[in-house]
Amino acid sequence: MSINRMEMITEMLEKNPDDTFLNYAAALEHKKAKKPKNAIRIFKKIVAQDPDYLATYYQLGKLLEEVGKTDEAIEVYKAGRQLAKKTNDVKATGELSEALMILDAGDGSAF
Repeated sequence: MSINRMEMITEMLEKNPDDTFLNYAAALEHKKAKKPKNAIRIFKKIVAQDPDYLATYYQLGKLLEEVGKTDEAIEVYKAGRQLAKKTNDVKATGELSEALMILDAGDGSAF
């Protein structure tokens, strides 16, 4: 009997509910399954529990955009960009800045 990816992640989360990577993986699975509200809830949990997990900000921002929460997406992108700059992650800074420019929310401080 084969277990699908979401079932495996869920089983692992039962043992380690606060594991950032497992929560991130679960959120991505919900996103893939077209369940944005579940993914958003998990991504927000990650930001609250592990605010330095940089990859979360872009994914959360994109989902918030998809469900029409543009203002909230902008705030998430800005917070992520600030973290990316703080950690000298040029690639993430660029991606988050581009997301803000697309929403016409860049404040001219991309780098």
